[in-house]
Amino acid sequence: MKIVIPGGTGQVGAILERAFTAQGHEVVILTRNPRRPRDVAWDGVTLGDWAAEIDGCDIVVNLAGRSVSCRYTEENLRGMMDSRVDSARVVGEAIAAAAKPPRVWLQMSTATVYAHRHDAPNDEASGVIGGDESGVPAYWAYSVRIAENWERAQEEAETPDTRKVALRAAMVMSPDRGGVFDVLSRMARLGLGGPVAGGRQYVSWIHERDFVRAVEFLVDHEELTGPVNLAAPAPLPQRAFMRALRTSWRMPLGLPATRWMAEIGAFLLRSDTELLLKSRRVVPGRLLDAGFSFTYETWPRAADDLVRRARLRKTARGGGN
Repeated sequence: MKIVIPGGTGQVGAILERAFTAQGHEVVILTRNPRRPRDVAWDGVTLGDWAAEIDGCDIVVNLAGRSVSCRYTEENLRGMMDSRVDSARVVGEAIAAAAKPPRVWLQMSTATVYAHRHDAPNDEASGVIGGDESGVPAYWAYSVRIAENWERAQEEAETPDTRKVALRAAMVMSPDRGGVFDVLSRMARLGLGGPVAGGRQYVSWIHERDFVRAVEFLVDHEELTGPVNLAAPAPLPQRAFMRALRTSWRMPLGLPATRWMAEIGAFLLRSDTELLLKSRRVVPGRLLDAGFSFTYETWPRAADDLVRRARLRKTARGGGN
């Protein structure tokens, strides 16, 4: 197959490109900074020559959007919104204009669309969309609006011959350098991976191999359209999540952090505490109902695999254990 991945230069794009290429598929990456033979330039806003790559391809997986790892200033939030909505809109325009449109358009979304809650998990049928929670910073609602507008841009695209799926993805865990697992592992290995602000907030996650398998499952199952949660079926509180990660790294100590300490750390890292403090308790209702089975259902097993592979990579680079 020919698979086009707009915005495919980040961690998730690298995971998919690696998997699809290993299976013998042709993968084209749309990027603002093309560097390799199968990279094609686009701006994520306007139609251009890049649209020819979509005409006749089999699958589009749109991952484009400004990174959420930044301070949530008004300017940065607007940049996150515009980059996601504009890219989804223009991908839809390219598909609509194609003489031979792709059979499926997978559009990245986010599990952040759901409400901050501890009481019950969020699936696609009964989950509570966020934005109206009490007792949380008001600007968290903007992240929910980003997700809603992101999905709406895909939903409103006039692409009658292309099936559309919105991927409400949790954190994708892989041993790649610079990814979220790498960052959390560094904290755990330094003894800083304790509970943050009490650690009650839920962490939703998915192992990279299950993420790839879920994407392939969605491509093959033509009955699935609309929002689908891509998250392992066992989210867990942050304190338990980090305890399991420390155990995998054989680090007994995990210093706790108060909310104000998290604020200072986020400021120094040019990030935002919403990424640490919002409780994302998301479960994959539609995937499970359709018959998908997870290889890594529980975080301790996933963490053991990821740590083992991270150690192997470090050893191969000559860094020891």
